[in-house]
Amino acid sequence: MRGALILPWRLALRELRGGLRGFRIFTACLALGVGAIAAVGSLSAAVQTGLREDARKILGGDVEVRRVHLPLSAQAVAALEQAGIVSRTVEMRAMASPAGADADGAGNSKRLLVELKAVDDSYPLYGTIETTPAGPVPAALARKDGLGGALVDRDVLRRLGLEVGDGIDIGEATFRIAGVIDREPDRGTRVFILGPRVMIAARDLEATGLVQLGSMINYYYRVRLAPGTDAASWVEELKAAFPDAPWRIRGLSGAAPGLQRFVDRITLYLTLVGLTALLVGGVGVANSVKSYLDGRTRTIATLKCLGAPAGLVFRTYMVQIAILAGIGIAIGLAVGAAAPLALVKLIEAQLPVPARVGLYAGPLLLAAAYGVLTALAFSLWPLARARDVPPAALFRDLVAPSRRLPSWTYQPATALLLAALAGLAWATAPDRRLAAWFVVAAAGSFVAFRMAAWLIARFAAAINRPGRGFGPRLRLALANLHRPGAPTGSVVLSLGLGLTVLVAIALIQANLERQVEEQLPAVAPTYFFIDIQSNDIGAFDAALDSVAGVEEVERMPSLRGRIVRINGVPVDQVEVTKSAAWAVNSDRGLTYAATPPPGSRIVQGEWWPADYSGPPLISFGADLAEGMGVGIGDTLTFNVLGREIEARIGSLRAIDWTTLGMNFTVIFAPGTLEAAPHTFIATVRTEPGREAAVLEAVTRRLPNVSAVRVKDALDAVNQILGNIGLAVNATAVVTLIAGALVLAGAIAAGHRRRVYDAVVLKVLGATRRDVLGAYLVEYGCLGLATAVIAAVLGTAVAWFVVTQIMNAPWAFFPVNVGATAALCLAITVIFGFVGTWQALGQKAATLLRNE
Repeated sequence: MRGALILPWRLALRELRGGLRGFRIFTACLALGVGAIAAVGSLSAAVQTGLREDARKILGGDVEVRRVHLPLSAQAVAALEQAGIVSRTVEMRAMASPAGADADGAGNSKRLLVELKAVDDSYPLYGTIETTPAGPVPAALARKDGLGGALVDRDVLRRLGLEVGDGIDIGEATFRIAGVIDREPDRGTRVFILGPRVMIAARDLEATGLVQLGSMINYYYRVRLAPGTDAASWVEELKAAFPDAPWRIRGLSGAAPGLQRFVDRITLYLTLVGLTALLVGGVGVANSVKSYLDGRTRTIATLKCLGAPAGLVFRTYMVQIAILAGIGIAIGLAVGAAAPLALVKLIEAQLPVPARVGLYAGPLLLAAAYGVLTALAFSLWPLARARDVPPAALFRDLVAPSRRLPSWTYQPATALLLAALAGLAWATAPDRRLAAWFVVAAAGSFVAFRMAAWLIARFAAAINRPGRGFGPRLRLALANLHRPGAPTGSVVLSLGLGLTVLVAIALIQANLERQVEEQLPAVAPTYFFIDIQSNDIGAFDAALDSVAGVEEVERMPSLRGRIVRINGVPVDQVEVTKSAAWAVNSDRGLTYAATPPPGSRIVQGEWWPADYSGPPLISFGADLAEGMGVGIGDTLTFNVLGREIEARIGSLRAIDWTTLGMNFTVIFAPGTLEAAPHTFIATVRTEPGREAAVLEAVTRRLPNVSAVRVKDALDAVNQILGNIGLAVNATAVVTLIAGALVLAGAIAAGHRRRVYDAVVLKVLGATRRDVLGAYLVEYGCLGLATAVIAAVLGTAVAWFVVTQIMNAPWAFFPVNVGATAALCLAITVIFGFVGTWQALGQKAATLLRNE
């Protein structure tokens, strides 16, 4: 028994003394895939640890209570103060401009939309606001020379041309810029922000004149609980004491829910991309093992002829593969563990707290498990074949490869290993539904590309017959596509997967850019004006009439409400799909209208008469209705400014959000919301060059009105899309690199045969140019066929994503697809050329003497 264990180790180590040349691709494939998965997991762990350890700093307290429009009642505030220290902050959007700035001759002056935050002296309860110059927040915001202090983002200074010490107008008040905000730990959890931060003291907010009934204002109350208080239990007691309170409560576990979901989703996507690279590398693993064993054909056959049991042969080469797989996995783990040190520098500016970079065992063990399963799953088949093939068949293997399958023991074992790999991906994913789809898609892709490779080989065999009129180069190239041991399957599978991803990404990005750059600007308004008070409508219209160049104006009433019941059942007891969960997790915009708004189409039910005066009735977004499981005649109950209103669904609308016009998912019929305090929003479209004059006319006359420039919002969207596209392209390149490695491995695996064929052809009179031309035609055909298949599949994937998931118009961009196909062709030809050139350099005499 001991000898059965020691002898394979001795034989394996003895053979490994000859070097790792046959396993370089094997090691590189494992290192690449394992390194990608380990790097993504380690970086995610570093970010999530930072979020978890600094949850109090991000949240601003142990518990946060938020209400929209109105502050909490005195009774509710007293309940919070009994539990600990309370810090009050108010956040809203406002317009800022240099103090006393006069318009120029054209009526233009600098005005900037900012995110205004008013804080009390207790702020912050946790963490520190880092500023330049450094100092405590209360001191910076204190009044000096009759002016309150303001801390601003550096972008405010740049865009308004100001410096620390200058004055800045916000609403009807003037503030002194006391410093620049370098880091604000309880900010930054939102992905989409329209303006830079301006922070003032809460006592100075009233002087701005911005706090008006119905304005979009968020009131935050952060509580630092007394030592020993169980936060979860206290929150439940608070909810029980105020069961109908129109607020939202967050604890430490939800300190940064948006950022946490974003990190989880990005981690999942990138891990699946790394796993794709590892699966593609698995083909390289199988090729490397097969190539290595092909080089040991005579050794294996000799051992078997001398009486070596098949099990000894299997264990010997399994030991070698285990050692080399360990080396590749170790390299990948080392790279993955070190990668966050560099990657965190690229994202730390986007995080509210520093990431905790370090060694995290979980991600590394997971990456190692993926590597081990991949190495075993893709190595077992060629090893089992070498074990079971008779010595005589091994001697004939070079010219007549055996078609025998491994014994029944190894076939289910291989299937179990592949199932374990799929199960690990599913079990460890935060979104198991998406992971399940990935497993199905990966299996389908493998089958599809294997079938495509088989069809290419069969087609080449069918047309490569005598009498076709093909020249010798083309005939030799076609023969190489279907001959025994041809790399057709490996090349099509490895490059096809990576190129399919690249084609899909290129077409999706092109369609998104087309939507943003070509369609939206043609119909988009120039400005959105928000927080227009009801009694200021006349002044707003007068301001627009005072300037030339206003082409179109639309306005609608706006207020906030929260869905609290669906058909009389509390929303937390109703099963709502993930796609519709956002509509019940926080307040929603509401409006009322007598006629349907543009940009929407009624798909079910009917719109109410213009003079409707019956019970509360609403028109609802069709996509949300499907996600909530409601339809015509069902009821939704809204909490609007503390009052509950139950309304029946009278119609469902398909909403076209791409127009960037005013639209609401919930529109009330007349007669319900008119008496509630509310403001108006308006869209204004201007002639080119008149944007600044319109902004000046409105915001100077109505300083409480905020303007959102649509171009700025589109630029922010483009920046987000650009960053996402860059990340996705970078990860797709990892898959392509894995495919290139597999291609290199396939060429290396056939190197001995290339040398043999080249020598024979040269002996028969073929020139180097003839042989090289035939091989280049072979790889050109193979690359072109792979590119066509990847283009078709990638286009189909992109069409599905754009039309079915994004619900956007589809356009085909042949240039993008052609560029990707050209990349595939170039990679295949270049790698084939390099491998062929090395084969042509071999001396004929040396090979012939050995035959």
